[in-house]
Amino acid sequence: MPRPTGNVRLKAARVAAGYNSQQDLADALTKSAQQMGIRGLSVGARQVRRWESDNPPWPQPDCQRVLVHLLGQNMEALGFTPPWGTDGPKPDQTRRSLIAGGSVTLGLTVASGRALAVSQPSTAGADFEAVTRSHRRLYWSVAPTKLHPAVVAHATLGCALLPETTGSTRLTIAAALAETYLLAGRIEFFDLREPSTASNTLLLALQAAGEADDSLLGAGVIAHMAFLPGWVGDREAALERMIAARTYARRAPASAEFLAWLDAVEAECETRCGNTRTALNLIGHAEDVLCSGNEHSSPEWMDWFSPARLAAFKGNTQLIAGHLPQARESLLGALEAMAPGEDKQRTVVYGDLAAVEAASGNPEQACEYAGQALDQLAVTWYATGMDRVREVRRALVPYQHERCVRDLDDRLYDWSTTLSVLSR
Repeated sequence: MPRPTGNVRLKAARVAAGYNSQQDLADALTKSAQQMGIRGLSVGARQVRRWESDNPPWPQPDCQRVLVHLLGQNMEALGFTPPWGTDGPKPDQTRRSLIAGGSVTLGLTVASGRALAVSQPSTAGADFEAVTRSHRRLYWSVAPTKLHPAVVAHATLGCALLPETTGSTRLTIAAALAETYLLAGRIEFFDLREPSTASNTLLLALQAAGEADDSLLGAGVIAHMAFLPGWVGDREAALERMIAARTYARRAPASAEFLAWLDAVEAECETRCGNTRTALNLIGHAEDVLCSGNEHSSPEWMDWFSPARLAAFKGNTQLIAGHLPQARESLLGALEAMAPGEDKQRTVVYGDLAAVEAASGNPEQACEYAGQALDQLAVTWYATGMDRVREVRRALVPYQHERCVRDLDDRLYDWSTTLSVLSR
């Protein structure tokens, strides 16, 4: 009698759930995605056929969510293997889940007690971590298109090392791998404007953080994942992820700075969803948290937040709320308080100051700030900063025949800027 081939686990789960054909399951997944509020997800029979093949590809995060929701089993039980592999499911393995507009059970497992074919020395953890730390520092000065391939390659190495390590060395590599994937996801979202790619990468970061059993790092990853729905106005999904992030943060000794950053992330999501009053309340709470402080220090990897950046968050929200004098004051204060290495954020503040002046009917001052943003972008590229400049230019349409706006256009569309934008 011939032995069944392909992903028999998924096929068995499909038939057990009442979906006799691959097309039936595809239709049910598409319908379930709509009911769960997942936009734009359409699954076809061809995709189900690939999942039921001998080597099924690891599904995209949204597909994972719907598969788990519809069939009631985690990804490994459905026959899928995470990107860096596992030794196969065992009854005592720990399963971890992420709240992301519906529960997704991740199939990452803790280290197996089985002897490894290759065993890395105890120094491997520190060596891998050192490169992660260097990439994190280089993010602030190296062009994203140059740094990103190196970060992804480093993550690939980390995935290869994990099965070859045990004990504290494995935990060190897992934590550094989570930081590496988090950095790659940040570059993809903030610098390269690739939210779909960033979503997949951040999910890998969360899996690695779970492997390291680092709740604070997990909180940081999930909070970054809240930006994805928040920036497109999906408030419900963003807030659900923020609840998850705060839950993880409560399991760890979170610093006042980290807790204030969570408020700032939620505030930005609320702002993007049009709720500036709620956002300003969150920012006020963050200011109080920073003022009160606590005994815990911030993790080394949290290098993207400071009181100056909170002031920048506040200024942007005040700008969007139409509180122009207050926005100007906050943004100027943020600019003055920024450290020399915060060049990327400086371009955003210049852009917001330009927007304040444009909204206030001061085109010359707006163009001056926009020009300063372009000067900084020529040194340190940041897609978010360029987005701000473009928004300002759209706001200056009523003044587009004035000399200052024409000069700004010459800067925006000169050879170097145009090539720089298109090459990144």
